[in-house]
Amino acid sequence: MQILIGFLAGVLIAMIAWKAGSLSTSGAIAAALSGGLIFGLGGLPWAALLLTFFITSSALSKAFVRRKAGLGEKFAKGSRRDWGQVLANDGVGTLLVLFAFLDPAQTWVWIAFAGAMATVNADTWATELGVLDPKPPRLITSGKVVEVGASGGISLLGTLATLVGAALVGLVGAAFSPGAGALTLLLAAVLGGVCGSLFDSLLGATIQTIYHCPVCDKETERHPTHSCGTSTAQIRGWGWLNNDLVNFFASVVGSGFSLIVWTLIRVP
Repeated sequence: MQILIGFLAGVLIAMIAWKAGSLSTSGAIAAALSGGLIFGLGGLPWAALLLTFFITSSALSKAFVRRKAGLGEKFAKGSRRDWGQVLANDGVGTLLVLFAFLDPAQTWVWIAFAGAMATVNADTWATELGVLDPKPPRLITSGKVVEVGASGGISLLGTLATLVGAALVGLVGAAFSPGAGALTLLLAAVLGGVCGSLFDSLLGATIQTIYHCPVCDKETERHPTHSCGTSTAQIRGWGWLNNDLVNFFASVVGSGFSLIVWTLIRVP
């Protein structure tokens, strides 16, 4: 019954998000499948973490639209998430809930899931709010000033948003963790989420594929054409490593770091 209700809830939420313009058609299908698995196999605690990420990230993507106008040309995709973006954010969680279903006694899977969700939430908050910082961002690797929205750029506001985004997921997860485990999960999720988000920025500054528009003379994640319609050319990074894969790998790192923290500080 829980599995059936979970899949129905996943489909319903995906349809609502599609109607609201937060998901494309392919994104809605992917969200219904991944959300249905997480809701149905994980139950309320897992659903709460996924919804915390999805609701807050969708709201932030639509907030401060005027102040963020013009930045869309930097990013590979818009705020209407497609299947690739959905799986980049939910893919690790979907794999983990399958592990949890096969062996419900394993606590580490729940911690890993919290870390993955904290990472994608922290990264989304950093992206959506960091661009509002009045001071220009700096490249995480060198400290060089870069354009707002540039891959690998970080700012004070964005870093604070990273911390708050991770902490929100950690607090929700802690509410479903008994006794001393609540504080352990909170710390693991926050540290894992921040670490994963910073790893995302590190990849963005180094090996994520970045293109250049010769007409606008700007770096962008968009390919094969820029928002102006001009063909873009790769100028750095690995050709196969797009932003979706960067987000996925970051969630893996955040999940793993949360497990390390949990292993070191958990109460026997």
